[in-house]
Amino acid sequence: MANLDLSKYGIVGDFEIVHNPSYEQLFKDETNPANVGFERGVLTNTGAVAVDTGKFTGRSPKDRYIVKDATSEDTIWWDGTINKPVSTEIWNDLKALSLKQLSSSKKLYVVDTYCGANENTRLKVRFIMEVAWQAHFVTNMFMRPSNHDLKNYGEPDFVVLNSSKTVNPNWKEQGLNSEVFVCFNLTEKMQIIGGTWYGGEMKKGMFAMQNYYLPLRGMASMHCSANVGEDGDVAVFFGLSGTGKTTLSADPKRYLIGDDEHGWDDNGVFNYEGGCYAKVIDLSEENEPDIWRAIRRDALLENVTVRPDGSVDYADGSKTENTRVSYPIYFINKIVLPSKAGHAKKIIYLSADAFGVLPPVSILDEKQAQYHFLCGFTSKLAGTERGITEPVPSFSPAFGEAFLTLHPTMYAKTLVSKMHEHGAKAYLVNTGWNGTGKRISIKDTRAIIDAIIDGSIETAEKVHIPIMNLTAPKALNNVSEGILDPRETYADVKEWETKATKLAGMYIENFEQYCDNDAAKALISAGPQI
Repeated sequence: MANLDLSKYGIVGDFEIVHNPSYEQLFKDETNPANVGFERGVLTNTGAVAVDTGKFTGRSPKDRYIVKDATSEDTIWWDGTINKPVSTEIWNDLKALSLKQLSSSKKLYVVDTYCGANENTRLKVRFIMEVAWQAHFVTNMFMRPSNHDLKNYGEPDFVVLNSSKTVNPNWKEQGLNSEVFVCFNLTEKMQIIGGTWYGGEMKKGMFAMQNYYLPLRGMASMHCSANVGEDGDVAVFFGLSGTGKTTLSADPKRYLIGDDEHGWDDNGVFNYEGGCYAKVIDLSEENEPDIWRAIRRDALLENVTVRPDGSVDYADGSKTENTRVSYPIYFINKIVLPSKAGHAKKIIYLSADAFGVLPPVSILDEKQAQYHFLCGFTSKLAGTERGITEPVPSFSPAFGEAFLTLHPTMYAKTLVSKMHEHGAKAYLVNTGWNGTGKRISIKDTRAIIDAIIDGSIETAEKVHIPIMNLTAPKALNNVSEGILDPRETYADVKEWETKATKLAGMYIENFEQYCDNDAAKALISAGPQI
């Protein structure tokens, strides 16, 4: 432990270094009765430790910055919202704050990990922090090198300094959003964090970095879950929160590769992560048995309410609706280890359409696959408490706009290139609503996924859905009759046509932002047509 020299990063002081701590060490340190504030971990009756992340119970996107310099100025997608630039001078000030905080610590945790299961494309990421449970979080969420790998680890590809206890007093003068900062420097290959304790900033930070490096090498980087069948056939599931990405990829007939972040390189589809980060609001053993069983020793609960007897009240969302648990991926029974497989054959886009317009499943051609990937459409039912009854559309390119570091068309280009190379087909699956006013049942959606994976959807008789310009099957095994053509779920087809025209207009308006080049203009015919 003492051999590790942190002065090369600018961290100097009289502190103990805990290098690659075991779960036993982390458990002991995070439940230490001397801990105060947000460092304190509480033991629950499941064996898992529960912690609070303070004011920030999710990421803080308005406080996320990337240094604009010679390395990044011509590659980063400087949209001004997702990727906000800061100068090297501001970076130096923020880094100095982080270094001062870490240098003043009594104990530092250094965790060496991999981000990515494939050796030729993984990132070696070193995390340095002073909070035991944050070290626990990255040990759960990233890939744990073997003892042999650690002996030969060498210098990391990327370093993360998590100084969550410090804040930036000069943020107003620097023109920043607040005293909180999450900042990346691609020249120094470093991320620094201050003012927020939320562990997800480290997880999604490295996803954003893989989203930078892999597409520039011609490989796909994807916000998706993935699974593989007995015969090695791989399916990937893109989708935003609430569309069923985690639920549908957890198929008892197949093996899970991962539930959130993947790359697709020359060897196949691989997970970036070594763990799962699941929502636990209203968790029950009946609805989510895999997650329920995974909440045990070495799992880490966030922002849940722990009763005096140590039991967890999963229904209590008073701290946040975003209550979560992180755990090693091997806590799930039916998985692939290492977390990788061959090339994908089925690409499934999940959309929860609250307008009741999209078919439960559409078969996409190559141009439609690009168009709908760039749109990344889903929607949510508006809150009735303010009298708003109209659904709220959400367009998120690549089904992960918040984590894109390159222009969205780069992700479409690399995905379609991989699909073309390996003969993969794309499908748009609506897990939302139809003309009945009810959500499409999980039973029907699972049967649709089965038909996609076994190929029977290809031989089914097809129907063209006008306005939305989609092709849907007329009937599929084990899928309820009369739902595959959404028009048939309405008492009056004119109501569907009115809603479809409105939604199509939203698609068309949203897509205009990409039409500054001929390649994107060529995709307009693949989208909705009014």
